[in-house]
Amino acid sequence: MTDAPLSPRRALITGASLGIGEAFARRLAADGWDLVLVARDAGRLDALAAELTGRHGHRVETIAADLSTDDGCAAVEGRLTADPPVELLVNNAGISLNTPFVRSAVADEARLVRLNVLAVLRLTHAALGPMVERGHGAVINVSSVAGFGVPMPGSTYSASKAWVTNFSESIGQSVAPLGVRVMALCPGYTRTGYHERAGIDMSRTPAWMWLRTDDVVDEGLRDLRKGKAVSVPSWKYKLAVAGLRHAPRRLLRGVSRDTRGRVGRAGD
Repeated sequence: MTDAPLSPRRALITGASLGIGEAFARRLAADGWDLVLVARDAGRLDALAAELTGRHGHRVETIAADLSTDDGCAAVEGRLTADPPVELLVNNAGISLNTPFVRSAVADEARLVRLNVLAVLRLTHAALGPMVERGHGAVINVSSVAGFGVPMPGSTYSASKAWVTNFSESIGQSVAPLGVRVMALCPGYTRTGYHERAGIDMSRTPAWMWLRTDDVVDEGLRDLRKGKAVSVPSWKYKLAVAGLRHAPRRLLRGVSRDTRGRVGRAGD
């Protein structure tokens, strides 16, 4: 796999109205890509599309859809299998819950799984068919460092992200010989406004642990060009993941209890 620039084609980005998804949209538009932007907030999507079209002159489509629903997934699946073709899918949409599992509503837990897991599966499946048939294309599934090591106490989020990373590595191996790439992008704490919207108090998190969305996107695209199966932006999180993968699980469980489940909830 060479480190040549990705060809300017068409990318579909979910969760595109904020955070990492918006950063992907801005970066790819600047690089000459046409875009299909997906999020629940039609107003924010339309404003972003108008801004990017005016600034860069490329075509920007929008799909207002809730990917935790069958109808929302079906609408995006239809676009992924239609013409003009999508050459890059960025599965960025996802949520966490600011409530321990034993006190959360099962409907909320089910919505998390539908969005963080089932939607990723469905859209990846829809995208890969045409990509394999053409012999080129790529999928970036935004996961999290929360998916490495041991589960966060009382959280379904880390389990969902562990699935995303494992799924991406597994599917990536099967389609790589066919000219298609699948990569899990696993950032740590990232300044997206995500924690504030979820009501998660991050005031005790040191400033040096935070990443910028633009840096996450830059490193993710660079690692995709290099053919990596998993991208962990920033040397500090690379070191953390290496430690999580090799440290005794009993030690990790103690650290996880001490941090009260706060580690890594910045992936979306």
